[in-house]
Amino acid sequence: MLIGPGSLDFMSTLTRILAPMTTDTEKARQATEDLIALLDAADRLPGFEEMRVRSYGLLAAEPGTSVVDVGCGAGRAVAELTERAVRAVGVDPNEKMIAVARSRWPEADFRMADAYGLPLADASVHGYRADKVFHLLAEPERALAEARRVLVPGGRIVLAGQDWDAIMIDSDDPALTRTIVHARADLIAAPRAARRYRNLLLDAGFGDVTVEARTAVLTDPVMLPALTEMADKPLSAGAITDEQAEGWKAGQRARAEADRLFMALPMLMAAGSAPR
Repeated sequence: MLIGPGSLDFMSTLTRILAPMTTDTEKARQATEDLIALLDAADRLPGFEEMRVRSYGLLAAEPGTSVVDVGCGAGRAVAELTERAVRAVGVDPNEKMIAVARSRWPEADFRMADAYGLPLADASVHGYRADKVFHLLAEPERALAEARRVLVPGGRIVLAGQDWDAIMIDSDDPALTRTIVHARADLIAAPRAARRYRNLLLDAGFGDVTVEARTAVLTDPVMLPALTEMADKPLSAGAITDEQAEGWKAGQRARAEADRLFMALPMLMAAGSAPR
């Protein structure tokens, strides 16, 4: 999956997402709007679209089947599944996300709820999909127990997302770069959830578990602000010094000017079947 010059909107939004979080109401509202824009931009990129379509195949989402999309965001996957004559339900705990999804696709079924308490009856859906969700969950086992509850016997589950602790960035100081990447990952509830997908599914009783890997490669100079922002988080947390942060960011700026930026995001997708 190669993301190049066409990634301007995606990376400029990612820059804002990587900026320090705040509890201020206005900033929180802006963060949600930025996240929606990020998801929209990512949805339009060929590599991410390919993964989304692949997830439908792994779900065996055929006409007449039913699927719940957990953490549905602005609802694109639900809309695409509905177009395939699948009875799709989108679930998200963010009220703004659900409002946007409903405004875009008023005929689709969107409900406000989190991964721990799905508004569905026992054994009521054939497929469960969670894309870029499990790295946010402190209790993934609890979410998978809920997935088993709502899936019919033999129903399919698909988990997809990036490994935040394995982001690759080229630099002149690999040791400092590792510190920056790991410090950024430490701010996420479960940054290594993706590499645990297989074992999480097996431990939860799912069978026929498979895992596929893809990599998003970002090289366009427009990604520079997103990269330099990554150094600000560890700096504010005391993981690196001002001098280290400024030196690292200067190195990335020089790379951008020479068309030598490189960032790769490992993406994993696991699938399995509920017990019969």
